Amino acid sequence: MNTKSFLENLLSVSVLAILLVACAPGEKRKNIAEMTDDEVKAYADELAHKFIMVDGHVDLPFRMNVKGFMLTKTVEDVSVETSGNFDYPKAKVGGLDAPFMSIYVPSRYQETGGAKEFADSLIDMVSRLPVTFPDMFAMANSPQDIEKNFASGLISLPMGMENGAPIEDDINNVKYFFDRGIRYITLTHSRDNQICDSSYDTSYTWNGLSPFGEEVVKEMNKWGIMIDISHVTDSAAFDALAITKAPVIASHSSCRKFTPDWERNMPDNLIKALAENDGVIHINFGSSFLSKEAQDKREKMREDLTNWRTENNLTSDDSTYIAYAKQYAIDNDVYEDIQTVADHIDNVVSVAGIDYVGFGSDYDGVGDSLPKGLKDVSTYPNLIYELLKRGYSEEDIAKICYRNTFRVWNKVQEVAAQMQAES
Repeated sequence: MNTKSFLENLLSVSVLAILLVACAPGEKRKNIAEMTDDEVKAYADELAHKFIMVDGHVDLPFRMNVKGFMLTKTVEDVSVETSGNFDYPKAKVGGLDAPFMSIYVPSRYQETGGAKEFADSLIDMVSRLPVTFPDMFAMANSPQDIEKNFASGLISLPMGMENGAPIEDDINNVKYFFDRGIRYITLTHSRDNQICDSSYDTSYTWNGLSPFGEEVVKEMNKWGIMIDISHVTDSAAFDALAITKAPVIASHSSCRKFTPDWERNMPDNLIKALAENDGVIHINFGSSFLSKEAQDKREKMREDLTNWRTENNLTSDDSTYIAYAKQYAIDNDVYEDIQTVADHIDNVVSVAGIDYVGFGSDYDGVGDSLPKGLKDVSTYPNLIYELLKRGYSEEDIAKICYRNTFRVWNKVQEVAAQMQAES
């Protein structure tokens, strides 16, 4: 048994945990109130590296497709600014072990065709990373793979497909994408598709799931692909929950309580239903997901910057405009705070319980909208620090970091095995 597992077993027994804190010389005190701020920060960093850190949604693959990917820097060079939120050294500093690689397929492919081919190209791109950098990355198709990779010091690259459009109209493509390594599918993205309605659309084509979408949910259950209800309408989410035989996830959503009337986030009654299904919501870090105030500020920023760019006859990639936009964002304080991310976690815990929440940052997917203190994957310890200061225990942190997600994923695998045995 390794040291990590040994400590976790000790902590699972309350009496031994108490003795460990009270009697073992040199052990960190678990009473946060008795620790200095620096000690709490050090403890947060320790936990970020002690526990497996899963993030439900990182948009590296699409960024790689558009801008490429740099892996030349060492951990010591992590302070050097890079263009994206994710890279290897930042992940190692932040304790990130298993970012779900988002195989994001823009909705335009639903009109132009080629969704399946585009998804395949991103899967190929991700799959080449461990081949090119075998000392950094490894593919992962299960929690067991992640645990093995973690023990070897490798960052796991599980994959989720953001938009079910690549399934096209062929139910056999569900199994096809499972075989390609896809372990969750976000049923749709910014427009209604052949599976269900999108929260960003206003068409309500199906008023929930389509008849084909109902079959897709069942087929995902059969092959062990997690159903992701981020991006879908409330009616589509409740339809999926009514049909599924396995727990469901939201890979990168936050709480509608803080963004009233914005259907992209989840209302409390849907969070409760997700918990009753034994699923998990992974909190999105983007400022627009975190508060109505941030949404309003960012909408005004878009209008002001568009007007300024037009008046000065500049393009959006002009260096003068980029510098102006960056300073505008700072001067007008358009970024939420890390405390608001913790508020969303608090809300899920209050509504449903500690077993139903995780991290789903949307790094590299929400642009320059990340909150202060959570600007890239090196900063997870900052959020753990905030949670510790709010009274979350070490066991709570472990659940949020990975245990809740692993519970769901393992159950999805178990249901799939049963369904395949019965078929």
